[in-house]
Amino acid sequence: MPNAKTSVFTRIAASTVILGGLVAAPLMAVAGPGHNGPAPDIGKLGEISDVRRTINITMEDNFFDTDKIVVRAGETVRFMIENKGEFVHEFNIGTAVMHEQHREEMLMMMEHGALDIDKIHMDKMAMDMGDGMTMEHDDPNSVLLEPGKTAEIIWTFPEDAELEFACNVPGHYESGMMGEVRLQS
Repeated sequence: MPNAKTSVFTRIAASTVILGGLVAAPLMAVAGPGHNGPAPDIGKLGEISDVRRTINITMEDNFFDTDKIVVRAGETVRFMIENKGEFVHEFNIGTAVMHEQHREEMLMMMEHGALDIDKIHMDKMAMDMGDGMTMEHDDPNSVLLEPGKTAEIIWTFPEDAELEFACNVPGHYESGMMGEVRLQS
């Protein structure tokens, strides 16, 4: 069972579907405290030694410089992400359902003063935002960047999944700051 410091994503990782008495695999997951990383249905933290190409992603207000990323099934990609906008932005790889749930967390971060339109207050992300949930925003499939900052994600994609990348800062996804991840065989 997740501890009190887990995010909503981590709580999802612990959930399972029970149909007719059978337990199915986790619905979806993103790494969190005490976990080895995301479930195979969205991919996992990759190793630099497995990277064969780098994809540069630029975030501006409120759009990415691309609306589609094409990768091979099972490929490990190094993403170099830069925030050229005036606002805080996020690059997050997940399913549409995961992004919907994460937008609730991001709204909570703003409501609790951990996130301003142009600043991240890292010291406030460890505070209890309700029900023992914190929002350290340290999952390996996601980066949250202030204006002018850069980061990287090394990600190994699954064999098959319906994924998208998105910025889940309140209002950004809704204004179109998202795109498709297309997996090719």
